[in-house]
Formats: sequence, structure tokens, C-alpha cells
Amino acid sequence: MRIAQIAPLWEEVPPKQYGGTERIVSYLTEELVRLGHDVVLFASGDSTTSAQLESIWPASFRKAPPQFDPGILTLAHCGKAFEPGHGFDIIHNHIGVQLFPLLAAATAPSVTTIHDGFTRDNLHYFEQYKDLPFVSISNAQRSLSAKINYRATVHHGLPISDYPFSALPDTARPYLAFLGRMSPEKAPHLAIHAALKSGWRLKMAAKIARHEAAYWKAFVEPLVDGDQIQYLGELGHSDKIDLLCGAAAMLFPIQWSEPFGLVMIESLACGTPVLALRNGSVPEVIRHGHTGFVAPSIDRLVRAIGRISEISREECRADVRLRFSDDVMAQSYLRVYADLIEIGCRDESRLLVELDQASETAAA
Repeated sequence: MRIAQIAPLWEEVPPKQYGGTERIVSYLTEELVRLGHDVVLFASGDSTTSAQLESIWPASFRKAPPQFDPGILTLAHCGKAFEPGHGFDIIHNHIGVQLFPLLAAATAPSVTTIHDGFTRDNLHYFEQYKDLPFVSISNAQRSLSAKINYRATVHHGLPISDYPFSALPDTARPYLAFLGRMSPEKAPHLAIHAALKSGWRLKMAAKIARHEAAYWKAFVEPLVDGDQIQYLGELGHSDKIDLLCGAAAMLFPIQWSEPFGLVMIESLACGTPVLALRNGSVPEVIRHGHTGFVAPSIDRLVRAIGRISEISREECRADVRLRFSDDVMAQSYLRVYADLIEIGCRDESRLLVELDQASETAAA
């Protein structure tokens, strides 16, 4: 199968630090190549892949922001996949709404994975292109969406070998972990509250975006003492693994309808249970009482910290292997691709029959 994977330009693929969408695009691309498919990755020029890389910009926008409207580059970036001669069997859109007009006009089958949540601003746009094929990354994501043409739910997956298993957390100085963005919806302030109330140490690794600096200054930074509450900055992959492997549990106190939450399965892959608030995809990803605890309130989350020892770290790892590996993800997408290609072939055959009938009628 000849497959186009179209990634955003904001981060390289895979990202060195934060970038969940780009990380998933990388995991999927590499697994598809390993399975023998002919994959072209459309991404920033500093991306690393075993697929064929096509790019119009030398580095991610984070590293090399354009001095003009990035939307212009994004459109040109997407357009490369539609140039004559590629001959794709399927085009996989990971960018979102910017690509919808091109996909609607394309002759090749396509599918769009919705990596973010739906907003009041983009919901109408989705409804305008509701007949395009879509994949959700959780069933929970669909509850807030427009009535669009969902072909499947495909959970994120990761390469197990990239996430070493830790049978035991750090016992010398036990701690909890927080990993994500420093934003109100990710709620690191609630993770701090839970740590302080339970008496545990908390190590936080998070990206602080420019528009989230005020939240950091007002609600988080004053509580970081460098001892019980530590902020480690934005970590690369190896440091992130060290953080997760050493933690007794990861706190995930989200305050929004998280479409998936990649950090949850990253934590579980290392054997580290997840303690999360019941929002978005959390009940879909965390098996309550088996791979962590899903709580309805922060007070119940604090109580769950006292039950960490009930969770088997081996079961956490096994659950990721069974449900959230890159192979499981890739095989799920291949089924979606095959279905859409078959539909496209049927539609093309029907069109040819109709054209033949029209020609015969005209001749008569």
C-alpha cells in the first residue's frame, strides 16, 4: 500500500520534547514501514524517518518560525501530497481542518484523524465537511463532536521497546509524577494540591507555552519549593522515561475532555500506574483498580494515592502491550485504509458503468 502521512509543521517528527500528535505520526509511520508499506511522510525538514520524507520548510515552526503567515506554508505543505505522480492509495491527514477542501476535491481515498478536541470555532467547519472519512482517537472524543462520518476509533499506540519497564519505583525518595503542559486544563495546580495533602513529593515536567505563562506565575510557581514540589522543565524522551520509571504513580488531574492523553499510556508502559480524574478518555484508557484509579473528585484522587500498592506494575505494562502498542494501532489503521480503498474502488466502478450507460444512450 502506498500511503501519505501528513503531519503538522509545528514540531519535528518525532519531537525532541513536547508534541503528542507528531509523536503518534512517527510511531504510526515507522510501524507501517516495518510492515512493508510504501510510506511518504510530509513533515518539517528536520524530521527523522525511515519513510520517504517530503518537506517545504527546513525545520519545525518552533525552531524556525516563518516571518509571514504560517498558514500559507501549511497550505503549500499539504498541497505537496496532491501533486501529480504520487499515486497514493490513501492520504492520511493529521493536520486537521486546513486540509479539508483539498481532501474533498481529491480523487485518492483519504482519512482524517482528529487529534484535538472540538471547539465552538471549528465545529461548524467539521459539519461543512461531515462526509469526509474521520477516525476518532477515543469514543469519548465523539461525544462532543459534530455528526460526521466516523469510520473507526483507533486508540494511540507506542513502541513498547522505547519504554523500558520498571518493576519497582524509586524507594529511596518516593515521589509522584506530573507530565504534560503547564496549563489550567492539565491542572498541575491540582497535582500539587494532591501531593501536599497526601504528604508525597511531586516531580513535574511540563512545557510552559507563552500564553500559559500567567497561569504558571499565578498558580504553580509559588508552590514549587524545589524539595517536596519540584519543577524539572520540559524533558526530552530519555529524561521523561527516567521520571516515569522512578515514580510510584503519575497524577493526571485533567479539567477538560481530553481526547486521549498519550502520557497515560507512556506511564503505563513503564509500569507506573495512573491516578486520574474522570474526564474525557480517562475511563477508556485506565482500567480502574487494575492499571490505576479513576476518581470523580480531587479528594477521592488523594485517597487513591494511599492505594497505589494495590496496582500491579506488570499488569500496567501488559495492558499497554495488549491495547496500546504501535502494532495494534497500525493494524487498526490498515483496516480503515483497506475499507476506504475498497469503497473508492466500488464508487469508481459504479461511475464507469454509469458513464458507459450514458455513452450507449447518447449513441442510440
